[in-house]
Amino acid sequence: MRTAGALGDVLASAGVLVAGDGANAARPGGGWVLWAAGAWAVFLAAHLILNGRWWFWLLPSLLPPPVFAALPALLLVLAGVTGDLVAGAVAGAALLTGARQSGLVPGALVRGTRRPPPPPDGAVRVVSWNTQHWCQSTDPEPFYAFLRGLDADVYLLQEYHHDEFDGTYRLIDDERRLRATFPGHRAVIARGLITLSRLPVAATVETAARRTLRVDLEMPGDGRILATFNVHIPVQLRLVSPLRADFYRAVRTRAADRAREYRGLLGDVAGCPHPALIAGDFNTTAAIGDARRIARLGADAVALSGRLCPTSWQARPGLRWWRLDWVLTTPGARVHSYRFRDPRGLSDHSVQEVSVSLAEPDHPPTTDLRIRHHDGFRHHDEGTHHALPLPGKDRPAGQ
Repeated sequence: MRTAGALGDVLASAGVLVAGDGANAARPGGGWVLWAAGAWAVFLAAHLILNGRWWFWLLPSLLPPPVFAALPALLLVLAGVTGDLVAGAVAGAALLTGARQSGLVPGALVRGTRRPPPPPDGAVRVVSWNTQHWCQSTDPEPFYAFLRGLDADVYLLQEYHHDEFDGTYRLIDDERRLRATFPGHRAVIARGLITLSRLPVAATVETAARRTLRVDLEMPGDGRILATFNVHIPVQLRLVSPLRADFYRAVRTRAADRAREYRGLLGDVAGCPHPALIAGDFNTTAAIGDARRIARLGADAVALSGRLCPTSWQARPGLRWWRLDWVLTTPGARVHSYRFRDPRGLSDHSVQEVSVSLAEPDHPPTTDLRIRHHDGFRHHDEGTHHALPLPGKDRPAGQ
């Protein structure tokens, strides 16, 4: 009967031997598509359950996020070619279920062309950039020329240190050159982070997050405050052989470190009485469980980039498949434009560039948390040695 034959084909395509091997032979290649779709569905289910809840799952979650859309989409096409309805259903369900893990931003195709206009007195231009160990392996001349050419009102820069290649970092002092390159900027330097600002620095504020630098700035016009959080979350792993126990011990330790950093940062942002801009290298993609914590920090500005698949980090030239860098805002801060800029080989991270203004008055400042600075270059070093250098051989690779 035709119905029985069709049922046999479906069961055979699911790998169930109903009428011998003839059913599979009738549709060459049909069976393996269902097996592949089923295997991906099992992986995806484990990923959704364990991601962000078991330290080991930091490793599988390092997959390039577009894979979570590209692979089930490919399996869906193959299921259509082979006529395997069950495989198509499994692949389609996996595609819909894993869409949020893919890092794709369909809304960017619309919002990227509908950016809110800046206010009459203009918006402030901010760049955030992981400098990859502050021109340690590049010529300082093009590095500083590139920084200067960005012509930002505010710079949030990470990795103001050099890598000792023994599990530690060496803090550096390039203040003289910074002063010469940015004579109109004030600087706050701490924890291997720099915030440079043309705007007046109202305060630096201690944070529970040990790899975050908060600097409050007076915005043009009425002098209202924008709190900036310059963030660098530790990376997940060490670049050693995965056959060594040290590799897994480091992953477990860093999972705990990352959780503490995010808890501290969430508390810091929640306790901030001003509109805030939170930006930096989060070492987190949409496929990593910590993306749920990022979503609680503020509104993601990436849809304004106009990119369906925004990426900011490359493992090596030509492999820019991950977005590790984020810009977030809390109510009262409004982003007008957002784009990634090519680092021109000076770093493995793209530059994030945004324009921002304040949309509404903020609350009165909490003065007992403020450390006021009124002159040019200032260091806010409290807490630096809690973050750098890191102990032993557990330095986050690429941090």
